[in-house]
This record gives sequence, C-alpha cells and structure tokens, in this order.
Amino acid sequence: MKFAKRFLVAVFVIYLLPALASAGLWAMKEHPTGYRNARWSSAGILPEAQADKPAAIYVYSAMTGGFKGSIASHAWIVVKKEGASTYERYDKVGWGNPIRRNAYAPDAYWYSNMPRRVVELHGEEAERLIPKIEQAIADYPYGKPGGYHIYPGPNSNTFVAHVLRHVPELGVVLPPDAVGRDYLPNGEFIHIAEDWKDVSVSLGGFLGVSAGARSGFEINFLGLVAGIDIVNPGIKIPGLGYFGTASTLGV
Repeated sequence: MKFAKRFLVAVFVIYLLPALASAGLWAMKEHPTGYRNARWSSAGILPEAQADKPAAIYVYSAMTGGFKGSIASHAWIVVKKEGASTYERYDKVGWGNPIRRNAYAPDAYWYSNMPRRVVELHGEEAERLIPKIEQAIADYPYGKPGGYHIYPGPNSNTFVAHVLRHVPELGVVLPPDAVGRDYLPNGEFIHIAEDWKDVSVSLGGFLGVSAGARSGFEINFLGLVAGIDIVNPGIKIPGLGYFGTASTLGV
C-alpha cells in the first residue's frame, strides 16, 4: 500500500504537475481559433537556399495547435543537397498523404508557433548523411495513407524519431514534448542504435525507458517524458520541455 501511494505521488509530482503547469501557461497566451486562422508562413530563420551552397540538414520542432499544444509539439525534417536551389521538407500529418513533401515552407510557423531547432548540420557530413536520411524516410513503415494515429502513435513525431534512430550520426533525440517519439514501429519492444550508443524500450508508446549518449536517461509515462541529459547537462520536464546547456534544442 505504501509503495502504491509513493508511486502515485511520484507520478503526480514528476508528470502530472508539470503538465498541468504547462497547460496553465498555455491558457494564459493568445492562440489562433483554428487551422485557417493560424500562421503557416516562413519564420525567416533559414537562409535562401541559393545563397547557402553547402549541403545542409535541419530538424525542427514547434508546439502544435489546440489544447494539445500545451504539452505536445510537431517535428519535421529539412534537407538540401550541395548547390541545390531549394530545400526539401518532410512531415507526417494526419490529413492527406501522411508523409508530405514541401507542403509548407521549410522554416514555417506551425499553428502560429515559432520553429525550434533540434539539430543542424552542414558541409561534407551533411552531404554524406542525406542519402541515409532519404532511405530512412522511404523505409518508414507507416508512410502511406492511414498510417497515422495521434496518440500514442505512430504520429508525426514517431516518423522523425524513426529517422533519427536510423541516422544516429545526427546525434540527437527529439525534445521531451514530442509526444509519440517513443512509439517503436512494427510493434518493437526494444530498439538498440546501430552504433550501440542508445537503447530504447517501449510498451506501445505508453510506457518506456531510453538511455544512452543521445537520450541521457528518460522515462516515458503515457507519452510524457521526464529525464536527465548527461552529455549536455540538463533536465527534461513533461510538458515544459528541456532546460539545460544543449543549444541543439533551440532553447
């Protein structure tokens, strides 16, 4: 009985209380009343593709719309090959063809929310990794119409997390508010990175643990992630996000 009470108290303090605080902060802000009233234009944070000759890779994340935007974000991938005149953006969404290519500007607001940089890479290393990213996108098992479930996944964040797992050279995981990132495709219970620097265990995206050089140590409870970052010291708080030294999280 004592264990059950302590467990419930821990869940409330570590997961529910921060999520409620995030929801309260969200409620104090102004938000678009719907999809059509939201801002979807470029945020102006990327250089013109023609002016940026080297190859480039970006992963962005932005808080999503509606009340779920109080605790959940949406992630996408942007690539540009050396000398290319345009960027290529990849998203997975719940409407239309799940993996969308260039449906929005590469650095567009998402439901009026400013994009946050998760990672960026330039030059020869980016050029080397772009084919691997494109292959991971092509291999995503839920890349056809109908392959989307908002919770616990597979959703937009499941897609980007899949690419990051299969291109570990990018060196990052999605921020803790990327609900759905811990859903392992094809019913996998465990995923070990090809470089053996990260391991994830998940029960259908509802409960899981991740540990390693990129994840630090994380516990996923019903899509809410709490944890610590060891390589770039910081903490991951459900709903509120990442607080620490890692500039790659755009905070």
